[in-house]
Amino acid sequence: MRELSTTSYALLALLGVQSFTTYELAQQMERSLADYWPRAQSVLYAEAKNLTAHGLATTERVHTGQRVGTRYSITEQGRAALRRWLDEPGAGPQLQFEALVQVAFADHGTIEQLTRTLQAIQRDAEANRDRTEARGREYLRDGGPFPDRLPVIALVAKLIIEQTALVARWAEWAEELVATWPALTTAGGATPPDDAFEATWNHPSR
Repeated sequence: MRELSTTSYALLALLGVQSFTTYELAQQMERSLADYWPRAQSVLYAEAKNLTAHGLATTERVHTGQRVGTRYSITEQGRAALRRWLDEPGAGPQLQFEALVQVAFADHGTIEQLTRTLQAIQRDAEANRDRTEARGREYLRDGGPFPDRLPVIALVAKLIIEQTALVARWAEWAEELVATWPALTTAGGATPPDDAFEATWNHPSR
């Protein structure tokens, strides 16, 4: 029996909505949390078992055609644990962005390499933006699979939609800027844009 993690509580919260099989839990995690809390299916299956070891969920064997699966349901002890977890402040965002690391150290390579990296970032960001906007239209159309939860879902959706659009805009801006540089350093003639640091230097509270 392992200590409970954020993933444990995410699964517990889904079970607080309704019971799910392990496969359904993985599908719902992909639908609901993949944009900001992605986890491998193997991790989810292990965490679901961990919930039962803690007495926070129960299991039952279910048959779907010829397949036999496990359905998880939350217990009263699980609901109490979920309420306690919601009472504690969660950690803030931590950006993990491999391509941005490549951008940060692009001066060890060439302008062509940096341009290709920025183009790849923009393609991925635009695909993510289109996907999140399509999901948003789905919620607008019929409320999604859990329409009663739409108010809190909307809070998260707003951030995800704006974040994906922001990355796409940033990549386009950065590529256009890099196209004007003769090199990747000031010694080579590159000039940083005047407004790049304004959000830090001119913050109203400073």
